[in-house]
Amino acid sequence: MTFTEQASEAQPPAEGATVRPGGGRPAVDPRVTAALLDVTIPVFNEERDLEACLRRLHAYLLGSFPHSFRITVADNASTDGTLQLAERVARELPEVTVVHLAEKGRGNALRKVWLASPSPVLAYMDVDLSTDLAALGPLLAPLISGHSDLAIGTRLTRNSRVVRGPKREFISRSYNFLLHSWMGVHFSDAQCGFKAIRADVARQLLPHTLDNAWFFDTELLVLAERCGLRVHEVPVDWTDDPDSSVDIVQTALEDLRGMARLSRDLVSGRIPVPELRAALARGPLPAAARAQEQSPGGSLFGQLVRFGSIGVASTLAYLLIFLLCRGFMDPQLANFLALLSTAVANTAANRRFTFGIQGSSEAGRHHFEGLLVFGIGLALTSGALALVHGTSGGTPDRWLELVTVTAANLLATVVKFLLFRLVVFRRRSTGIPPAPAADTSLPAQKRPSK
Repeated sequence: MTFTEQASEAQPPAEGATVRPGGGRPAVDPRVTAALLDVTIPVFNEERDLEACLRRLHAYLLGSFPHSFRITVADNASTDGTLQLAERVARELPEVTVVHLAEKGRGNALRKVWLASPSPVLAYMDVDLSTDLAALGPLLAPLISGHSDLAIGTRLTRNSRVVRGPKREFISRSYNFLLHSWMGVHFSDAQCGFKAIRADVARQLLPHTLDNAWFFDTELLVLAERCGLRVHEVPVDWTDDPDSSVDIVQTALEDLRGMARLSRDLVSGRIPVPELRAALARGPLPAAARAQEQSPGGSLFGQLVRFGSIGVASTLAYLLIFLLCRGFMDPQLANFLALLSTAVANTAANRRFTFGIQGSSEAGRHHFEGLLVFGIGLALTSGALALVHGTSGGTPDRWLELVTVTAANLLATVVKFLLFRLVVFRRRSTGIPPAPAADTSLPAQKRPSK
């Protein structure tokens, strides 16, 4: 299928046409006065490669894209001749514009350019054009038609064809594995420099992103998934640029810090995910009783990783509080206070982070049942303490107490996860049968009146 067939003549729904179940985005009207597509090229000291990139991309769009377009060069405080070169090419090619920014950073450039752009579809790609431009049609078509909200190129699917060294391959796959296991995401490739987004969606999400550098891509995609948006993935042919100036190790470390910061933002509620989800998410399907649709927490492995991360932090806090209290009070009372101090925070963190439940719906029930689970943990650890005191004549060594409560707490953690997954945070059936499938057929056409 050609680019023109994929994205041609996307019209608003005809009057009288039945809206699909679950709704969706309206198609982009190609008759918009502004350029329908705005492709941003973020650059920093790229005078050697920029002109060839602009001319190749401009020629491709001119010959293959059936709608109006614009190419925006976002110069990130370059210190060489990049800005002057971009301005010279822009004077020659009317579809090329240049924006100069005083601060460095891809995230900063994309956020500012996209928020200011009048185009309904926004895209970006790296200046080296490592991705074959033949993937541009499949990337943009679902956004123009209204089928999807974001679209990304992926180098990590079976159908992708990638040429790059083993070091970059290992780091890329390891990073995406961490994203899947730690943050429970489903997209396959966060950092491929080949993405597009609808402007109506970008205006809602971008103000809540903070990263100004390479983690911006990940932050935007994680937020989109949490808000119930549809991310379309396109396998790409990708060839590594051996002369790339990107420090992949430093970038990977910054991405890990970004994941930690974003996790805190999601857990603390800095990002209003419930409100954004209510405003942006597609409506439920008639068959919304499917398990995957009703399990925002993701896979069992991902839940275990996130539960374990929270459990490590809770266990350390528990041991610290227990040791502090044990210095001046009875061990049973110290155990009770240590468990109670961490129980509420642990339930809240697992509710939002491990099992992906947002908003205040059923929060009271969740915390009440979480306290019942806390009671089971208290019984296990208190029983273990009583046992060790009974078998040692009433005065066990402090290290034996600590080992005993740690082992009992680990057992309580296993029980807690099973109860959280199978009882506390399991979706309840409403008892209401699914609505019958809507009639999606178009009404019979009327003969034009004479």
